[in-house]
Amino acid sequence: MSQDSVGVAVAQFAPVASSATNLDHIAAAARTGAARGARVVVFPEYSSYFVDPFDDTLAANAEDLDGPFVAALTALSSELDTVIVAGLLEKADDGRRVRNAVVAVGADGIRAVYRKLHLYDAFGQRESDWVEAGEIAPPETFEVAGLRFGLMTCYDLRFPEVARTLADAGVDVALVPAEWVRGPLKEHHWRTLLQARAIENTFFVAAADHPPPLGVGHSMIVDPQGVAIAQVGTATDLAVAHIDPDAIARVRRVNPALQLRRFRVTPR
Repeated sequence: MSQDSVGVAVAQFAPVASSATNLDHIAAAARTGAARGARVVVFPEYSSYFVDPFDDTLAANAEDLDGPFVAALTALSSELDTVIVAGLLEKADDGRRVRNAVVAVGADGIRAVYRKLHLYDAFGQRESDWVEAGEIAPPETFEVAGLRFGLMTCYDLRFPEVARTLADAGVDVALVPAEWVRGPLKEHHWRTLLQARAIENTFFVAAADHPPPLGVGHSMIVDPQGVAIAQVGTATDLAVAHIDPDAIARVRRVNPALQLRRFRVTPR
């Protein structure tokens, strides 16, 4: 482990229809991650509130960015000196739908906010019936100990342009809160896409999922060559990897794919 390495944890758990219960789990897992050297702890999509199937309680339990969920994360981050990244059910403008947001929170408050761009209208699901898609905007990033982190969410993994915009923004580690719904070959898709996003962008990817029976589990941290260097199975658990900031430069010296590409990403 390099002296300059930065600990990153992925915390796998199943959020429920109770923000208080979810915060209790987040606090316990974040303390475990911090005790194991994590400076950043990533939690799943919909960490603040989740119900299956979706219903009107989503809007009733959505919060603003200055609401109690983010305030609790800020207090916890201050206690642990750790950035906490978690899915937030955020209030939308129309009062009927919500925003599927991810917040990165430090002791000084919110470091970055991402609102899911690609909604899960696939595999028989209709997330857009309940969720308002995020607006296309420049990536919001944050830094910890010299590493730059960026955010994306779950179904965004199937759209390589999202990860590429993070690479263009100088991100070293892409963080992916998810609720990757189980189904035929879905675990295979999850692993393959996480590894592909890491390989093609020559950066680290850290992804936190819900465990079965709804999610596939297998939260993991993948290095710039596509190797899972830390991962969880199907249990509620946490994995930590200590990321070497020089690893990306070493890989890019051998494989300068970002420099050699001939296309750029433009909004549709």
